[in-house]
Amino acid sequence: MNAADFRRIALSLEGAEEGSHMGSPDFRVGGRIFATLASQARGYGNLMLTPEQQADFVAGLPEVFVPVPGGWGKGGATHLRLSAANEDVASGALRTAWKTCLAKQAESGRKTRKAR
Repeated sequence: MNAADFRRIALSLEGAEEGSHMGSPDFRVGGRIFATLASQARGYGNLMLTPEQQADFVAGLPEVFVPVPGGWGKGGATHLRLSAANEDVASGALRTAWKTCLAKQAESGRKTRKAR
């Protein structure tokens, strides 16, 4: 798995679009970020998960998933070690982050943009 694979999988999710946040590629649905490649130079893709989801992923595959250091990580931001992940693991994790993003939008009543 590499950054190009991560990008391809993220963009395969319905309504996903690539953007940029602080100069790094990000992946959004309905305008909200669910994943980034902000740490790709260090070999990571990043996922925006809940703290509970993060704990489950880290417990299940600690060689693949690592909490982002600091406050972002405490909030659920999670590194996915690209070299240690396979397509199925990355797809499942990205889909979880995407679904979580959609659920947060629904809770807030924010309208999502239509899929391309």
